[in-house]
Amino acid sequence: MDWINLIIAGLLEVVWASSLKFTEGFTKPLPSLLTLSTITASFILLAQALKTLPVGTGYAVWTGIGVVGTAIVGSVFLGESRDLPRFICISLIVLGIVGLRFTSSK
Repeated sequence: MDWINLIIAGLLEVVWASSLKFTEGFTKPLPSLLTLSTITASFILLAQALKTLPVGTGYAVWTGIGVVGTAIVGSVFLGESRDLPRFICISLIVLGIVGLRFTSSK
């Protein structure tokens, strides 16, 4: 369950990080509400996962999912760069996340 909570927390990080752009400095109510509620849910699930997972592993995986997911959302939906070096770097982050998952003691 700890890894499931961590993965969901990471996916929620993608949502809040991506929706943050649409808050326009927290002046838009609906995007702001979405951002704040998903930040809260993401942190709660991360905290639950860290009850049993090592903090370094949990935090690295959580931020890794957020970084990779947000970069993909930016490229696919927000018109950000889609060049090969960017995706090679994103792939290295994914490799690191997978490595942490399989080398974690829990």
